Amino acid sequence: MTEARAQLLGSLREKGIGGATLAAFERVPRHAFLPSDQRDRSYQDRPLAIGFGQTCSQPWIVAVVLQAIDLRPGSAVLEVGLGSGYLAALLRAAGATRVIGIELIPALAAQARRNLNRADVSGVVVLVGDGRRGTPEGEAFDAVVISAATEGVPPALLSQVVDGGKLVAPLVGPGDERLWCLTRQGSAWSRQDLGECRFVPLLGDQREAATRDGPSGLSRS
Repeated sequence: MTEARAQLLGSLREKGIGGATLAAFERVPRHAFLPSDQRDRSYQDRPLAIGFGQTCSQPWIVAVVLQAIDLRPGSAVLEVGLGSGYLAALLRAAGATRVIGIELIPALAAQARRNLNRADVSGVVVLVGDGRRGTPEGEAFDAVVISAATEGVPPALLSQVVDGGKLVAPLVGPGDERLWCLTRQGSAWSRQDLGECRFVPLLGDQREAATRDGPSGLSRS
């Protein structure tokens, strides 16, 4: 496993991943966030099943997300779709002081807590609920990451990004799915296309409509 992990880190480095992002991958053991029957595949650069129809995302895509949000030390981050807890652990290792992860499936949230404890990761608050609605207190975050595919960004999540902050989400279009990084600039948003991707669908109350006709870049149709 040590050799496989070294090979994965080398592959990420060759693809241009460096700095705090690569250091986070060096510190966080992916195998600690996977079911026992998947741990022999831990350092393959591919998504892996974690149960409940969910996956632990491909390391390359996770690295792209981390590089895009470019965390500063002391940042607060919200992750919607906590899953295994792997990205939350990487966010902490990359410099986030506080990470809140929202997971809809209670059993998966409990599993994420166990994974984080096994990897000795502190500073991650695990909430159970519909992440489309954001956190109950409505606090602001330096970055919001949606770790599941959606046709548009839920308005509640947009409202929880600080001015100058970023939101990363995989947005589904008519023919493909692409990862977007949105940066808040006052009442406007700029956007960066991070490339093609494939995520499991964002779960939650489908009546909680995602933004489709708001500021440019927040939906694909």
